[in-house]
Amino acid sequence: MKLYDCPGPPSPRRVRIFLAEKGVELEKVIVNIREGEQFNDEFRKINPNCTVPVLELDDGSRISSIDAINRYLEEKFPEPPLFGKSPEERARINDSCHYINVNGFMAVAEALRNSAPRLAHRAITGPHDIEQIAELAERGRERVVYFFKDMNKQLENQEFIVGDSYSAADVGAMVVVDFATGMAKIEMPDGLDNLKRWHEKVAARPSASA
Repeated sequence: MKLYDCPGPPSPRRVRIFLAEKGVELEKVIVNIREGEQFNDEFRKINPNCTVPVLELDDGSRISSIDAINRYLEEKFPEPPLFGKSPEERARINDSCHYINVNGFMAVAEALRNSAPRLAHRAITGPHDIEQIAELAERGRERVVYFFKDMNKQLENQEFIVGDSYSAADVGAMVVVDFATGMAKIEMPDGLDNLKRWHEKVAARPSASA
């Protein structure tokens, strides 16, 4: 297998953390998205959506959805399980991953991509130019604050996002928090002690620096 990667952005980081938790190393091809390498003809043949990460399988086929990549890796390398050990656990983790993607990751992206000058005309990732909308940036920031509060409440009586075991949901949520407070410069409100306690714990795992 081969991973098309780029250090820095949150999307490929989710896959690197997942791989690190599995103890798996893959051949990596760095795609310099800051220089627009994802738009050249060669990479468009690899991924017409012009995004990273992309996982190239042993049979030469490729997948570019983060959830699909991580679920495939879970099937190939089942230990330690990051999507749960039972149908019930897998359902709860997948449910949380969906919430984190829609209300966390996409909210931060909405805020950042509709406001950052360097992303002018690039409000949405992909091959097409989309104009920024300032109102969407403000809405995104508001959604992120709601996400922080929701996660804080969910973590009130549990160690991790889904119960007492570290999972793919923790990977996704940690990347969202770092994406929001780092690149998007959205401060975490005061008083969210459960979220801060959890973030300190998961950020201290060796995989977090992958």
